[in-house]
Amino acid sequence: MFDITTIIEAAIALIGVIITAIVIPFIKSKTTVAQQQQINGWVKIAVAAAEQIYVGSGRGVEKKAHVLAFLKNKGVTLDVESVDAMIESAVYELTHGVIEIGAAAVAVGQDG
Repeated sequence: MFDITTIIEAAIALIGVIITAIVIPFIKSKTTVAQQQQINGWVKIAVAAAEQIYVGSGRGVEKKAHVLAFLKNKGVTLDVESVDAMIESAVYELTHGVIEIGAAAVAVGQDG
């Protein structure tokens, strides 16, 4: 049997690089620094909450719907591709220990 774990990890890393190199600069060109920080904070909080509410694999659709509803409630109005990229980035950071659930809440709490 062929183990595809390393291929999946490489694909996730590649997605992270693409998000960092293309999507984030595009969003930065359309928003102020304060808006960027707030949006990134809300995305991270929403992703962390969805991960805790909808435990287990195979629930990605529910998790994404929760995140999108949360962002809409907060007034985040970006195009779908940008929001998807930010969600993927936050999920990557959360699953790889780059951010912690409490850290996301503190970051947004400090900005307002």
